[in-house]
Amino acid sequence: MLRLNILLVLAAVLCSLGVVTSQHKARKLFQLLEAEQERERKLEGEFRDFQIELSTWATATRIEKVAREKLKMRTPEAAHVLTATPSGGSAR
Repeated sequence: MLRLNILLVLAAVLCSLGVVTSQHKARKLFQLLEAEQERERKLEGEFRDFQIELSTWATATRIEKVAREKLKMRTPEAAHVLTATPSGGSAR
């Protein structure tokens, strides 16, 4: 009977150590999850900021301004414009 009691106590101790270990692992994983969720929120904020910046840089008026000022581009005169037609000819 003493051996059975010792065996049962040993089994209970091992089970309790298993429970403690699994709870510890679960807490660690939950902390990692929260940290990654916080990182995701920060990255989403940065992404929104970049989208706003991109929409600002890609506006038609800004592109036209850069084309005129930096690239010295201009609208062609009407006499120099050719229009392609589906039949293969060109119209003025």
